[in-house]
This record gives sequence, C-alpha cells and structure tokens, in this order.
Amino acid sequence: MHILLIHQAFAALDEAGGTRHHELARFLVQKGHKVTVIASPVSYLTGTSSHKRREVIEGVTILRAYTYNALHKSFVHRVIAFFSFMLSSFFTGLGVWNVDVVWGTSPPIFQGVTAWLLARLKGAKFLFEVRDLWPEFAIAVGVLKNQTLIRMSLWLEGFLYQHADRMMVNSPGYVEHVKARGARSVELVPNGADPAMFNPHDEGATFRQANGLCDSFVILYAGAHGISNDLGVVLECARLLANNPVFRFVLLGDGKEKAALQARAQEMGLENVLFLPSVPKTEMAQALAGAQACLAILKPIEAYKTTYPNKVFDYMAAGRPVVLAIDGVIREVVEQADCGVFPPPGDPQGMANAIQFLESDRYHANILGMHGRQYLVEHFSREQMARQLTQMFAEMTGKPA
Repeated sequence: MHILLIHQAFAALDEAGGTRHHELARFLVQKGHKVTVIASPVSYLTGTSSHKRREVIEGVTILRAYTYNALHKSFVHRVIAFFSFMLSSFFTGLGVWNVDVVWGTSPPIFQGVTAWLLARLKGAKFLFEVRDLWPEFAIAVGVLKNQTLIRMSLWLEGFLYQHADRMMVNSPGYVEHVKARGARSVELVPNGADPAMFNPHDEGATFRQANGLCDSFVILYAGAHGISNDLGVVLECARLLANNPVFRFVLLGDGKEKAALQARAQEMGLENVLFLPSVPKTEMAQALAGAQACLAILKPIEAYKTTYPNKVFDYMAAGRPVVLAIDGVIREVVEQADCGVFPPPGDPQGMANAIQFLESDRYHANILGMHGRQYLVEHFSREQMARQLTQMFAEMTGKPA
C-alpha cells in the first residue's frame, strides 16, 4: 500500500514535537508499505525552518510544502499559516502518484480539506484523523469567538466527518463527538508510546548534571506552553513549595505563553523553576529519566476531559509517576494503571500536596512509575497501535496488511 499523510505539524524523531505519526509510519514501512508525508518546513513548536524540501528518514519520504511562519503571532496569523499549508500541500500532493489512502489529520482542520480533495482526485480512500476536538477546544478556551467563523468551522468539521471513508480518533472521549456529527465508521487508535525508547532504570545523570539538578526532587513538565496548558498553576504551586529547596520544577518545551510565563516566574522570584527549550524525541528519554515525577496539566474545562495527552504515555513508558491535573478519560488510564496522583485541575495547593506526597515516600513513587511502565507495555505500546492501523488500512483498500 501507498499511504499519503497530510500533516502540517509532522515531527520526525530528531525534531521537537509529537512523533506519533513518524513512529507509526516507520512501522508501516517496516511491513513493506510506502509512506509519503507532506509536512510544513516550519516547526509548530519552535518556529525553526527546514531547508530540505525532500528527505527520506528510515524509509519514510517527507516532502515540505511552503507555510507562512506564524509562530507565537496572533490567531489571524495562525489562520493564514493554516491556509498557506492547505494550498501548498494540495499542489505538492498532486505530484505524488499511485496512492491508496490519503490520511488527513486535525488539528489544524483545514489540511483535512486537502486530504479529502486529493483522495477524490486520485481515486484513493480518505482517512480523517481527529487528534483534538477542533473547533470545540478553540471555542472553549476563547480563542475562537467570531460567530461567523464558528459556524463555518462547525460546517467544515461536519463535512469532513461525513465524507471520510473512515474516521480515526486517538482518544475514546472523541468517539461519540464525531459520530454525533456524521462520522460513519470510527476507529480508536489511541495515543501511546514506544517502550523501547525509554529506560525506566536510567536515573538521568547527564540531564541532571547539565542542569544543576543533582540533589533535587525534579518535577518535569514536557510539552507545549500554550493557553490550554494552564502552566500558571504550576508557577503558583512552585511558589507554595519554594521554602523547601529539594523541589525543582522543570518546564521543558516552547509555545506562545512561554515568554509570559518566564517573566511571571521572575516577578514571583521563583528560583525553583527552570525553563528549558524543546528537545527532539531522541533526547526526551534522558530528560524524563532525570525527573522523579512528571506533570500533565490542562485548564479545568469540561471539553478537556475527553483527551488522551500523548505526554502521559511517554511518562508511563519512562517509568515515572504521573502528577495528573487533568480529569476525564486520561484519569481513568492513570487510575487503572495505578501510576500516579490526581490533584484537582486548577488547584495549586492540591498539586503541591500531591508532589509532597510523592517526595515523602520515594520508594512508593518509584513503584507507581513502574506500574505505569508495565500498563503501557500491555495496553498502549506504539507497536500495538501500529498493527491496528495497518489492519485498518488493509480493510479500507482490500490489500494485504
């Protein structure tokens, strides 16, 4: 089979960002299938640009289509970036031949239009993947307010759901949402992680020494620094624990809110908070190994109860206990795995109490971390997800898996 993936924010393993699609694509290639990815040359997290217009990484062909660089700019600029990629990826896709499945992924939802149109022109099947509920999340956090844009976005969402030959979601919390809006056939291929990328017994000495963390109990957050991530709560938690020098908070990543968070931390006089830039997935294992606990947080919004944040599965694969300030379906995973603690979202004192609990009994914290590792291996390994995806493509095309 030849699968064409349209994904503006695609990140290879040597780049910063979510690598779900590269990991799945590698597996497909190993099984003898051909995968072509059309991606942006502009990193969604860092804004850095790649000058390579075509490259092959572990058998996966990556084509870079022009994208307006709107890193950390206004919503209008981001929409321009989305539309620029939608158009350029379409023309790039016209030059890709003998395609069996065109795979579109949202967000941003606009690239789904490219994938649908290319699939129809090429006589290929159209797979549409939902990784976040857009525009619902954008409306919930107040990013999308214009009623005309909201109506247009909701129409586009329904159009793509109804015209997809198969829908794929990465969280069980999304299934009913997409079905209610016209999806005919929905497959859950959840987020997960490759346990082989992480060593739960590694203590991360290199990372800890490089960042002056050798004697600290490190609470690490790895991911986007955006409006949805509610990292101001983490700063308030750090303030509550500032009198105990053993606690160090490491916020690793980039995003629109990072500069404001750094300024706020400085104003608060927080010497127990360290901001670090994004790292590629190939370096993430060492960073997580250097932590005693790992943090996942989102704003306390009802819609976010539907999410399966990918970082939680990386934390579990690394064998680190999860401080989970997110309610809903991901809480069910952490509780079933018995791999972390749950401070109420939006509650700095509750988060501080949870972190103190883990630090007070480090042996128990380590046990929680190993529980998470084992549960991930059994239920959420990337290889299991890739097999499921391969079988789905085989069903769609009638070709061997």
